Amino acid sequence: MDSECEALAKGSERKVLNEEMMERVLDHDNLRAAYQVVKANGGAPGIDGISTEELGEHVRAHWKGIEAKLWEGTYKPAPVRPVVIPKRGGGQRRLGIPNTVDRLIQQALLQVLDGEFDPGFSESSYGFRKGRSAHDAVRAARNYVAREGRRWVVDIDIAGFFDNVDHDILMVKVAGKVRDKRVLKLIGKYLRCGVLEEGGSVSKSAKGTPQGGPLSPLLGNIYLDALDKELEKRGVAFCRYADDVTIYAGSERSAERIYASIVAWIEKNLKLEVNRSKSGTRPPEQGSFLGFRILEDGKIAMAHKSIEAFKEKVREHWDARRSLTSKGLRDQWQKYLRGWFNYYRLSERAWDWEDLEGWMRRHMRKCFWLRWHNWKGRRNALSRLGVKPRQLRMAHSSRGAWPMAMALNTILTNDLLRRYGLWVPSDLVKAGAQPRPDPGSTAGCGKPHVRWCGRGDGRNPVTST
Repeated sequence: MDSECEALAKGSERKVLNEEMMERVLDHDNLRAAYQVVKANGGAPGIDGISTEELGEHVRAHWKGIEAKLWEGTYKPAPVRPVVIPKRGGGQRRLGIPNTVDRLIQQALLQVLDGEFDPGFSESSYGFRKGRSAHDAVRAARNYVAREGRRWVVDIDIAGFFDNVDHDILMVKVAGKVRDKRVLKLIGKYLRCGVLEEGGSVSKSAKGTPQGGPLSPLLGNIYLDALDKELEKRGVAFCRYADDVTIYAGSERSAERIYASIVAWIEKNLKLEVNRSKSGTRPPEQGSFLGFRILEDGKIAMAHKSIEAFKEKVREHWDARRSLTSKGLRDQWQKYLRGWFNYYRLSERAWDWEDLEGWMRRHMRKCFWLRWHNWKGRRNALSRLGVKPRQLRMAHSSRGAWPMAMALNTILTNDLLRRYGLWVPSDLVKAGAQPRPDPGSTAGCGKPHVRWCGRGDGRNPVTST
């Protein structure tokens, strides 16, 4: 009896807290923490042009009026600034960048709402949740395949998920836990704030939650929680990271049956369209989940398309036509490679990248050959590198840059490239590079929630230009 009374008391207390949620959102400590997160995340400004560096001064000057409107329920978020980024494999992804003040308010909302919703989310949901990451999702997928013998995968690709979230369905789900009408009204305003298009017009939609703000990932998880609960009710094994969903079955026939029924359920109950050209069933060693695949022996390996995407990035970074100094090329490459390696070191097949390392270095050598411009520049560079007189003749070669990159192997040696910071993945392994914490990042799998200058000083014979 005492335990039942205690449970009722806690439930009543929670209800009161949720009816007064705006007080928790606008609590001084919560706002201070939200400001620190927004400032640390940086990012481009919204339509008002106020950067995260300028946010503090702006808030000190205007917060009193903003806060009063939030209390009264009259605050009106600004439209977001549209940004279009290319999607891997073709197409475009449209982001909406809120003003920094709105990012601050959204972050303050997120910090309160997350504590209400996250404890009820599925154990098989990994995206944008504290203490969970893309790596955790891939390991769980491996366990389904290797330990439980589920040798067929159902891939569900939801077409334009964040652009097609139904506002009415979402707000009903949010209102299930949020009783404070001011908070509900504010969330609704963020959903309907619109996009500032070229020419100054604001386009609004009755569906979608723009990617780019702190609140969007949580709202996506709230919306798709119903799918998680449906899959749990059916007793199927699955992993979901944001809108990436994979289901694991013991046979091809079972996988086909699950695929057909769950596609119908999503389209009927969530009012979302499943992209059938990118969805279907497959063995785990084929296809991709968050940039990885599971081999027949249960090992985690890079997906084929992840390898191809990496190769494209190598070509892009070591394009001699880029308007960066050689030092800038090096610094940018190091930054990219560290991030890439931090994500893909989960792969248990190191030769996926080791087999490419000679090819990577050849691209580096090709880049420098081209940046030495002509026979005079090449002869000077080779002289600085201390080559023998007979090797200086190669500066006059009429051969193309790609074969000459091979000829530079004995001059721009692997050790020399490594010494000047022109690394390949195995250099990070040998240096004992430690993985950085992965707070749910999808940096390696192409998801969004997602400038160097100066001249060489002449002292580095490789990187001087």
